[in-house]
Amino acid sequence: MNKFASKILLSTLALSLAGGGIALACENGQKSYIEAGESTFGGIPKVEGSKNFEHLKEVAAVPLKDIKGKPATTADVYAYKGYAYLGTHRGQMTNEGVRIFDMKDPANPKEVAVLANDIPGTWQEKVIVQSVSTPSFKGDLAAVSVQRVDKERYGYEGETSENGGVVLYDVTNPKEPKKLGFWKTPSNLPTGTHEHWLTEQNNKVLLLATNYQAHRYKDKGVDVHDFSIVDVTNPRKSEELSNWDPTEVGGSFNGDYQYEDETGAQRTAFLHSVITDETGKYAYLSYWDLGTIILNIEDPANPKFVGRTKFERDVQGAAHSAALAHGGNILIETREIFNPDPHDPGFERGWGYVRVYDIKDKSNPVLLSTFRTLNSMVQIKAGERKPGTYTVHDPKVRGNTLYLSHYSDGIRMVDLTDPANPVEVGSYVSDKANVWGVFVDRNYILASDMGQGLKVLQKKADLNVNKMNLQSFLIK
Repeated sequence: MNKFASKILLSTLALSLAGGGIALACENGQKSYIEAGESTFGGIPKVEGSKNFEHLKEVAAVPLKDIKGKPATTADVYAYKGYAYLGTHRGQMTNEGVRIFDMKDPANPKEVAVLANDIPGTWQEKVIVQSVSTPSFKGDLAAVSVQRVDKERYGYEGETSENGGVVLYDVTNPKEPKKLGFWKTPSNLPTGTHEHWLTEQNNKVLLLATNYQAHRYKDKGVDVHDFSIVDVTNPRKSEELSNWDPTEVGGSFNGDYQYEDETGAQRTAFLHSVITDETGKYAYLSYWDLGTIILNIEDPANPKFVGRTKFERDVQGAAHSAALAHGGNILIETREIFNPDPHDPGFERGWGYVRVYDIKDKSNPVLLSTFRTLNSMVQIKAGERKPGTYTVHDPKVRGNTLYLSHYSDGIRMVDLTDPANPVEVGSYVSDKANVWGVFVDRNYILASDMGQGLKVLQKKADLNVNKMNLQSFLIK
């Protein structure tokens, strides 16, 4: 290879590693993407930041392998011990399972295995991985959500699974996952488990499952509620411990868990997701318009209601996901609002945003602040819809930094040193972004983009090491 060719190759690779398709940061005071009237969506393409994020670069954008003849759509992302786990959405309804990537070289992730893609008529959005050690199993345990395709709703004509729920795998060797067990929701529940969580408590491994809108099928004899606690200490033989009914919080419930709140607003309650604190003592249930419900689960067979967040009259609920900060004393609540309710003129008309609560007294969460992107603040008139999706989605916290997946607004990094005054310190928005999930691991940030696959962000210093290694290789 001659010197001229070497220089071209080095320049091309350096541009690729640095995220060459990302434009420079925009000046302060620019209109939101929506207000600017752009013809394509994807937010304002940029990587910008201060403090620890000023040298952040996109180093990889890897689409999922086509293993069933159709493109796969990414869902949530998780990382553990140097491997990334990507869930898949309903997409082409081809049961694409969870894809596992070797992250040894963050700029070149390698898809090395797939699990849970042998359950026809289902999809797998969520995966949690945790190391456990019990008399029944010692190793790395992966829990994967199983949702069933509704034939009538989606016009699906293929084979379907008899059950949804959560399937459990041994991923001690991520390149060779082994199926251990399957906690199943009833066959007469057409939905299955949407999201879930793993926690340890008193030498037991507990699975917390959110069974999507199970209450709507009670008249069909479904004997499971929206929230189940399952003992998976022996993942080959799970034991259901409890099902919790949200009507225990009080209020005027009727029909399909529609209810009227204290302000007179008509709202909807269904469980979307769940997390626990580090001790496994408290569970935080994102219950849509019912807010974030806090349960004491010290006795997992008898969960006790402690408190919940509430919404002002003009705030459409939609509590979607939660995260904890400041030693569990601060609650982050993300609200996913795709289409502000056109039927209630009392609701604000913007996209979903973040609410930050003080929960030192868990029976009485106190709202401290909110965080909104410029795009999410734009008020949308009834019947009008611009390209793109600017609601917040999932939160993750590392130290005092909150990481948010924000669909067309990409990833936002927010300083929570003062929870009453959250400050955006970094952002990443690629062209036509559609970011579902975000996860921070080792020296990189992962994003799952529904259309573009696995995204990897690293700092410039890490890139320089990669380039130096590459240059040394070319000179030899």
